[in-house]
Amino acid sequence: MSIEELRREFTDEWVLVEVLQEDELERLLKVRLITHSKSKDEIYEALKENNGYTYHFYTGNIPKKGYAAAF
Repeated sequence: MSIEELRREFTDEWVLVEVLQEDELERLLKVRLITHSKSKDEIYEALKENNGYTYHFYTGNIPKKGYAAAF
């Protein structure tokens, strides 16, 4: 899967993936989904169990500078 496919499928969620392929500029080309969740804590727990090359990210909108968000 690509990062863009994951962003569309898991809107407003945290995603943890294993990196399978990158280009010469280290941009992610192909990844394997490990887990996804609304809770960042669940992603951090899954990170503890994975020793491979991973990447985690949030698929929603991040507030602009000067704004605050409460979870």
